[in-house]
Amino acid sequence: MALTTAGLGAWQGNVFAPVFALVECFLVAFALGAAWRAGGRGERLVIGPDTLEVRTLPGHRTRRFQSHWVRVMLAPGNGRHRLLLTSHGNELEIGAFLGEEERVELSKKLMVLLADAKGQTRR
Repeated sequence: MALTTAGLGAWQGNVFAPVFALVECFLVAFALGAAWRAGGRGERLVIGPDTLEVRTLPGHRTRRFQSHWVRVMLAPGNGRHRLLLTSHGNELEIGAFLGEEERVELSKKLMVLLADAKGQTRR
């Protein structure tokens, strides 16, 4: 659409319209590509009886925590809450790509699942 409009502008005498339309098309393509790549980010949490495993996607990095010692915390930072897993001095932020409400919901769900894995009663 932008190239068609630029072609009409060039036909009426605006010789710079096609140049600006091409620049715009490349910038939009770059922005869409960046958004597409960012949409592939994710984390997979696996809770076992002894471990909590966090797999980062697409890099496939894995961090393991002992499920009996891991703590789930919501810490303030940069105008939003950060969802942190801490254990033995190690700290990992998860869900940075989630919205504020989703992070709060995930923290509550993780606390319940970890309590179930430890064999404790739900609070």
